[in-house]
Amino acid sequence: MGKFIRITASPPLYVRSKLLCFSLLYLFTTLSLFLYVSLSRNQCVFRYSPFDPIQTNIFSYPSSYGEHKYALPTHRSSCSSPVFFSDYWTVLNEIQSICSDASSSEKLRYINGKSETFGGNFSTQKRFSYFNHSDNDVEVPCGFFRDFPVSDSDRAEMEKCGLVVASAIFNDHDKIRQPVGLGVKTLETVCFYMFIDDKTLNSLPPQFGVWRIIKISKSDNLYINPAMNGVIPKYLIHRLFPNSKFSIWIDAKIQLMIDPLLLIHSMLVVPDVDMAISKHPFLWKKWGDVDGLRMQMETYCEHGLKPWSSHKMPYPTDVPDSALILRKHGIRSDLFSCFMFNELEAFNPRDQLAFAFVRDHINPMVKMNMFEVEVFEQIVVEYRHNLKKIETSSFEEEEEEQKQKSLRIIQKKRRWLDHESWSLNGSSCKSYLMEMWDDHH
Repeated sequence: MGKFIRITASPPLYVRSKLLCFSLLYLFTTLSLFLYVSLSRNQCVFRYSPFDPIQTNIFSYPSSYGEHKYALPTHRSSCSSPVFFSDYWTVLNEIQSICSDASSSEKLRYINGKSETFGGNFSTQKRFSYFNHSDNDVEVPCGFFRDFPVSDSDRAEMEKCGLVVASAIFNDHDKIRQPVGLGVKTLETVCFYMFIDDKTLNSLPPQFGVWRIIKISKSDNLYINPAMNGVIPKYLIHRLFPNSKFSIWIDAKIQLMIDPLLLIHSMLVVPDVDMAISKHPFLWKKWGDVDGLRMQMETYCEHGLKPWSSHKMPYPTDVPDSALILRKHGIRSDLFSCFMFNELEAFNPRDQLAFAFVRDHINPMVKMNMFEVEVFEQIVVEYRHNLKKIETSSFEEEEEEQKQKSLRIIQKKRRWLDHESWSLNGSSCKSYLMEMWDDHH
């Protein structure tokens, strides 16, 4: 018997071509998405809305400068934002309206004159006497008892700025970094200023991107400690930019990843606060000067005032990471900044300990938005400081010096962890410190 041969009709050619096109489209889409996510800085598919007018490739440094080396790792996802940002154009119009508002608002009056130091070096009693500020006709101490070496042309431009982003690099401690994600109209509204010294200028690349460089020459009017000189633009920014309605301070170790207009709107305007700052996760582990810490705490406790609020846990919720500070300039935030600067001059440039003390004991009180670390890691990228170069005659000498430095750091940290080193008997802070150690060790 003959066998039947079943003939299966193949799909028409045009059907097969459609299937092929769909398959190729799917393949290329998948590959493109994979490459985007793999190569993306944030490992995120839709970091911004596709309708956001983001400028790309504003500026890039020569590879030899190494601007993106030594980024600190983070495990936070960049794809799920812990903070909401409004539409760019809405924010732009609202911020521009606020900055152009010429209606007069009350401003602080400052003590003028000359002193041995830039900040006046007031006594403890004198500094505290200004904390209750009920009369705006009363002048307050706020630095500038010596001239700040800024050129007349720079000063004139600074006075025009309505919203400023400022940073500083002294002693070549960091690299200059460009902000990412700026809207197409942002540079018409926001000023970017970087304060540097001569040593830093010598290592900068020939171009600076969005930053206007303000060179602060070595002067007897300033401090020997470069870190303290960096505190001047950090906390007296309202005096350097007297007509600015808003400001963002960023330490040079961090790179801004969100448009400053969006940050100001989300962190200050919407919640209607005077300042916004991140909480600090690692205060005590980073503090090396135990003697300075103890003296500062004893000073506060001897005057019957705790460094932190009694109604809140002292660690870490009241301790700031001041690498990023957003301000709405006005009486409250300006007072806070002035008094913070005075405390830092009195003790040391580290501001974590004085922060909550000043915040909780000034009148009028500053309205503060202390946001979580997750938000901080969403809006900035943090880098390590520049590695210090040690000039030695041999590798062995350099290695030995590094070992000795590490040993000194370990010993200082052990002194903090060792309760006995504080000699708590007779200490004004005994009950407070014992409570803190019980909670956190």
